[in-house]
Amino acid sequence: MDAERIKKAVRELLLSIGEDPDHEQFQQTPGFVSESYHEFFKGIGVDPVQFLDETFPAESTDLVMLKDIELVSICEHHLLPFTGVAHVAYLPGGKIIGLGRIAKVVETLAARPQLQENLGNEIADAIEAGLSPKGVLVVLEAKHQCVASRGARQPEVETVTSSARGVMQQIEHRQEAMGLISK
Repeated sequence: MDAERIKKAVRELLLSIGEDPDHEQFQQTPGFVSESYHEFFKGIGVDPVQFLDETFPAESTDLVMLKDIELVSICEHHLLPFTGVAHVAYLPGGKIIGLGRIAKVVETLAARPQLQENLGNEIADAIEAGLSPKGVLVVLEAKHQCVASRGARQPEVETVTSSARGVMQQIEHRQEAMGLISK
């Protein structure tokens, strides 16, 4: 990431909206934004499947689910944040992973300019690629600042998306996971 280029762009943005970037209140803004962008976009260029390389043999074929994995991402259309939770379920296909690794996949994929609809698919694809499970279900629930702060101005609207792979596309498997999410 090019911190100096980001700072120059923020300075130009301030000028573009009619503010003086040299005014005392804005002098540190380019640096603050640059630091924020480094954190917001730290997932760019990182392969999330690398976090799924240390697996363990699975005796159980029962559903494994992580609920309420917090996520922060930036809408690729408006460069405004969306925040929420991911629920990730999978049916082992002979191997399992340390649970924190799944959260790391979510965090990595969320840390790039993103659409929620694509984020769920990318998480499901990474889990499928890294674990070869019988099925994967990813449900995301998020509030978007592009909906809350501009346009529709609906701060309480929550967007829910789901992405399923393998046997989790079948209604009976999907219902079990959805039932656990709603508890």
